Amino acid sequence: MSVLLYRLGRFAYGKPWYVIGGWLAVVAAVVGLLVATPVKVSNEVRIDGTPSQRVIDDLARSLPEASGGQGMLVFKAPEGARIGDEKVRSALMAAVDAVYRHDHVIDLREALAVEAAKGDSSPLLRAQAAVAQAAGQPSSGRTPVPLRVDGAPVPGVVVSADGSAALMQFQFDEQTYELPSGTIDGTVEAAERQAARGGLKVLPSASMMEIPEVVGVGEAVGVVVAAIVLLVTLGSVVAAGLPLVIALVGVTVGVGGAFTLSTVFEIHSLTAVLALMLGLAVGIDYALFIVARERRLILDDGLDAHEATGRAIGTAGSAVFFAGSTVVIALAGLLVVGITLLSTMAVVAAATIAVAVLLVLTLLPALLGLVKERVCPARARRRAQRRPAGAESARHTRGARWGARLVRHKYPAFAAAFLIPVILAVPAADMRMGLPSGAGYNTDTAQRQSYDLVSDAFGPGSNGPLMIAVNSADTARPLTPATLAAVTAGLRDIKGATAVSLAGMNTAGTTAVLGLVPDSGPNDDATKDLVADVRGESARISESTGTTIGVSGFTALAIDVSDRLADVLPLYVATVLGLSLVVLLLVFRSVMVPVTATLGFLLTIAATFGVTTAVFQWGWLQELIGLDATAPVVSLLPIIITGVLYGLAMDYQMFLVTSMREAHVHGATALDATVTGFARASSVVVAAATIMVCVFAGFVFNAQPMIKQAGFALAAGILIDAFVIRMTLIPATMALAREKAWWLPARLDRLLPDLDVEGDKLARKIPLPRPAAVPSHAAEAPKADLTS
Repeated sequence: MSVLLYRLGRFAYGKPWYVIGGWLAVVAAVVGLLVATPVKVSNEVRIDGTPSQRVIDDLARSLPEASGGQGMLVFKAPEGARIGDEKVRSALMAAVDAVYRHDHVIDLREALAVEAAKGDSSPLLRAQAAVAQAAGQPSSGRTPVPLRVDGAPVPGVVVSADGSAALMQFQFDEQTYELPSGTIDGTVEAAERQAARGGLKVLPSASMMEIPEVVGVGEAVGVVVAAIVLLVTLGSVVAAGLPLVIALVGVTVGVGGAFTLSTVFEIHSLTAVLALMLGLAVGIDYALFIVARERRLILDDGLDAHEATGRAIGTAGSAVFFAGSTVVIALAGLLVVGITLLSTMAVVAAATIAVAVLLVLTLLPALLGLVKERVCPARARRRAQRRPAGAESARHTRGARWGARLVRHKYPAFAAAFLIPVILAVPAADMRMGLPSGAGYNTDTAQRQSYDLVSDAFGPGSNGPLMIAVNSADTARPLTPATLAAVTAGLRDIKGATAVSLAGMNTAGTTAVLGLVPDSGPNDDATKDLVADVRGESARISESTGTTIGVSGFTALAIDVSDRLADVLPLYVATVLGLSLVVLLLVFRSVMVPVTATLGFLLTIAATFGVTTAVFQWGWLQELIGLDATAPVVSLLPIIITGVLYGLAMDYQMFLVTSMREAHVHGATALDATVTGFARASSVVVAAATIMVCVFAGFVFNAQPMIKQAGFALAAGILIDAFVIRMTLIPATMALAREKAWWLPARLDRLLPDLDVEGDKLARKIPLPRPAAVPSHAAEAPKADLTS
């Protein structure tokens, strides 16, 4: 492996424009496809096979007019005014008319006018009357009333009991992510223009969002901070710019390539963000590792830039290859759970990582071939020349001193590194999972204000009504008003149900949709209990009425998603750990190193979930990240964060411990190898981890709760894993184990292939050349460099 990569690095360095031209062609192709293909990004959380999703899919076939995206607007009356005031009411009616007339909005007024013309022979109107009579008055005491014009109710619009607000619920003819760009914003703006005449404030719900913002100011700041860390670490503008170029090309090809296929398969917003976060962070980190190794070969071993690049790709490149492999394996493990949403995330993110690795092994040495000796500024060269002959720069660094302290004080270091994540993990015992709702947005957003206004004026359950699908057991026999009344009466009597109403019926009369408003909010435990009770009672109601009943809606979907992910998480973790242990065994040729690496990760993930629960669910220290809303942990996060953090944690394990193994293979004792390897790799690991934390933390300031939580969890996880586990616990453990850390049964040693990650075969086959004299033109750094 090392010899092959060495030759690849030298080729790319010697003929840079061949490689650069190839990658430019790939980038041009991706950009061209992006320009020609509209990008579609979804916020829909779809888990096939769950009870809620089956109800939705069945309704799409039997009642297709109810399968479009849902819209909800809240109109708030001016201070001191009421919806019933003539001016306010007139503006509200104009706003409602503007919404119903907007493109892609289904006008319920037309459908009801057709039914009204049928008179008493209309199945829909008779069903509505029967359901309304059986439902009686809502039990919450905040009974909304329909908005009426000339004595007739306006479909989809109700007014709060105190007259302070009106709620309009309507439907698009397609799912929101399939609508043409600008449709949702145009609908809201049309309502706002008319509502302004009466001083009404229009607040769209969380579902009324265009394509989610993937990159914003926070993300850009994260990249800028990463650039500063690179500049401080490498001491040169030229050297610091190379990892950024690699990362940007990587996300362009990886994420851009995924976007070009968004018309073929659904791309969730979290899929794009996850790939973007990983592509930026991994691209920068892997390139940093290579550039740092090349600089060390130039400064410590006196090699010229061409030879140093080849050997850096041959040695550090091998570690990058296997580090990237562990991330890809961790992500590919998501395929075994059989959930399409997670499979798409896994494929897109893994492809982005693979592109990053390929770029680091090909494009980076080509760019180094253009930079040549300028990768090391003159000041760094002068410092290297002043060191005593044979002295390595790594031996005189803070990393070396910290590594020596860890070895001397291995028992307290081990205890501290073990107890810190254990303490941080305590809140995870109280972790609740759910789906993002308006309650998770900050109080200054329209989504949160809409959620709060609906809760205050109409009751918290109005933010997440349950959808009850009622089907006739005999598809040839329509549902009768008496049957629907009996079903309604059974649902009304369940504890926690506030109101029941007819939301729709198909033309054949064999399928009806009832809306059940809970007495509690979408993510409240009481609503989850209500879903369980409705599902428990549905069998009895179905048997007595000759129907089949299904339950869907926000809370039901959240319960089903959480249950399904909880069921598959053990299988996923077992698959990833098993495959990764094999990879780590092959790389390190040790039994203890893969086991301790994996056990350390379990501490990381427990602490990460604990910190995430404390901040987002308990509300601790939220002001530090600009958050003022509490919400459950998003159901998708545990399994996604587990996979991503495992892959990234093994990156740091690979970078740090391969340096220790390299020193050990070349004759150092176990303790000396621990200190030497730590001294060589610690600065790169610190810089790489800092960069990843900065990139991930930039996404904490995204407006979407799901993306905000993902960015925070990844940033916290990297912080804990890199600095507590990899930089403290692992070296202390290696010091405790001494030579046993590298023990491998003789029979297994003979069976395992030698991957030569340390470059031992490369050193034997192609020995280090004599130190080359630095060309006179390289003695001084170019003016564009900032020397350290």
